[in-house]
Amino acid sequence: MIKFFGGKKDKHATPTGDSTSSPETLADSPGDQSDETPEKKPGLLARMKQAVSRTRESFSTKIENLVALTRTVDESTLEELETVLLTSDLGIATTTKILDALRDRARHQAIDGGAELRELLKAQLCAILEAPQRPIAAPDAPPMVTFLVGVNGAGKTTSAGKLSAWHRAQDRTVLLCAADTFRAAAIEQLEVWATRSGVEMIKTRQGGDPAAVLYDAASAAKARHIDDLIVDTAGRLHTKTGLMDELDKMRRTAAKIIPGAPHQVLLVMDATTGQNGLNQARQFTQAAGVTGIILTKLDGTAKGGIAVAIAQELNLPVRFVGVGEQISDLLEFSPAAFVDSLLG
Repeated sequence: MIKFFGGKKDKHATPTGDSTSSPETLADSPGDQSDETPEKKPGLLARMKQAVSRTRESFSTKIENLVALTRTVDESTLEELETVLLTSDLGIATTTKILDALRDRARHQAIDGGAELRELLKAQLCAILEAPQRPIAAPDAPPMVTFLVGVNGAGKTTSAGKLSAWHRAQDRTVLLCAADTFRAAAIEQLEVWATRSGVEMIKTRQGGDPAAVLYDAASAAKARHIDDLIVDTAGRLHTKTGLMDELDKMRRTAAKIIPGAPHQVLLVMDATTGQNGLNQARQFTQAAGVTGIILTKLDGTAKGGIAVAIAQELNLPVRFVGVGEQISDLLEFSPAAFVDSLLG
């Protein structure tokens, strides 16, 4: 039986008449922090700088050393820069694109020392990150349906809770759908995040049909005029045919109830996996119809350059980055803020 889990209610929510849904509470949960007062957070640039501090320590230091020693930008300088970019997880394709552009500039107009090289590098990085950014087409009527997909351990369930809190901070109503019925404790984990973010959630038992719980969630979200329906799906690999078929079934189910759904399919990717994760993501995006990336654990890695490689090699926008463990530690991605955080 599909069940309705009630966290702290959305301020615009109205009761549902779905007879298959019954309110529940999550008693004595250590994650029940829906009434806690959030600490005042610094601005986006300051938080981004803090998040990429490990990447900045390695990447920016190498760049600054190169800039300080460069009076004339020649092929030797560009070869040193190439090494810096490759060791910062930008990847071969992205590094080649940047170096080709800089060599072309040097052929037509001299690069006036290290300071100008640094500014040209910043411009290149921003251009690559901006290229796949595009407006999200809003549906004609709510809800906006977002699927979160990816492998186990990347942080899908945590991201679902943080994304719910982010939308609520934008004064939008949210409903969570616990469609990961495969992993043990996934539903209970999402319940904790639902309570913390103050949103309601539709669930079923472990091992239940994810398309069935999605049907109930989509129907409830549509009937109650919820702004955002966020669907936490089971961890899967592109090679797992059964799970990919299940995801296709869920897409068809959502589209039957809400035209155009899912409107976003966000691949949750662990930044600490670097180029290894990128190779996996490349194949995953082809199979799952991914429209954007949530890059998690950015604060825990020196491989933050992977954000640039994602934009260049997958032609997908990074939509959000996870920068910590707190519920407010999900930032909407800004290419300019990211590059300024790396190279200041």
